[in-house]
Amino acid sequence: MSTLLEKHIVELLQERNEKAISLLYEHYGDTLFGVAHKVVRNEELAQDVLQESFVKIWKKSDSYDSSKAKLFTWLFRITRNTAIDKLRSVNTKTDKEIQMDVSDVYNLGVDSIKPEFMDVRENLEKIEEKYQIVLDALFFKGMTQQEASDELDIPLGTIKSRLKIGLRELKKIYGPTMIAAVTLSILL
Repeated sequence: MSTLLEKHIVELLQERNEKAISLLYEHYGDTLFGVAHKVVRNEELAQDVLQESFVKIWKKSDSYDSSKAKLFTWLFRITRNTAIDKLRSVNTKTDKEIQMDVSDVYNLGVDSIKPEFMDVRENLEKIEEKYQIVLDALFFKGMTQQEASDELDIPLGTIKSRLKIGLRELKKIYGPTMIAAVTLSILL
């Protein structure tokens, strides 16, 4: 690709001109699809990844800095990271399917535990704010980890780490058995 065309696309992106997406798709779409397909190894998932990547590219177009990376490198990283996230998401969902007839989750007596009587919100305020924000988004606002990452503009890995640490902090308040019940009661 010529440097002039690349420069033109970057200018259009930074101006938030929709023509930039058309040009990106026309000149980079096949290659980025190949990147996604190599990671997820599934044509349908690769198409989803490509679409999600272009949405991210559009949303983050003002963050592109030509002094740090070439346009293709930036596009490649976004697409590859999106593909890895998608693959992890798909693998996590299939690995953690609940077998209702084998599960003993319902033996915890969650029906008798009500979060409003356990002062969950008040105890949530006892932990650091960065963990509060993530737990609030995931449990009280019902966001997925990816949605929380996008909404809060925090990397997905950081969301996962803060969730783990936040739950560990609540565990200190409620104890190991109660934190499972609290988590389940919030989710149900």
